[in-house]
Amino acid sequence: MKFRQFVFLASFIALVACSISYKFNGASIDYEKTKTIQIDRFINQAPLVYPPLEQAFNDALQDKFIQNTRLRLAKNNGDMELAGEIMGYQLTPMAVQEDAFASETRLTMTVRIRFKNNKVEGKDQEATFSAYRNFDSSQMLTDVQDQLISEMNKDIVDQIFNATMADW
Repeated sequence: MKFRQFVFLASFIALVACSISYKFNGASIDYEKTKTIQIDRFINQAPLVYPPLEQAFNDALQDKFIQNTRLRLAKNNGDMELAGEIMGYQLTPMAVQEDAFASETRLTMTVRIRFKNNKVEGKDQEATFSAYRNFDSSQMLTDVQDQLISEMNKDIVDQIFNATMADW
């Protein structure tokens, strides 16, 4: 009888003491060292300017880091720093037809980042990320622009998050 109680107690302690943690967001952060991130505003420096683009991108970027990490946003002197600019926002005709008109148009967005990790050496980087979406040339850009921007922002923000937070 005492042996059963001992086995039960030992099993219970083993189950409580052991835990396995899985993270599916790809972040690999040592929260003991790194507690804050400073995300500077990404200014739109693209030749073609769509005013809502800058705010939408900055909001999407901050939301990604807030929702997928335990890092707090810092105005200055963050343990990690992320800065950059929107460098490109352009339209390109695609799929030219026999009448020399394009049947499809590609909207491309390009963002340059500078990432600095003030707590872990060797993690700093500069990179350029881009995303594009095609739409039918019979549609007006103004009719599809907001949806396309939302999709491209998600793609680019995911690329930035994976490049800076994941330790693949």
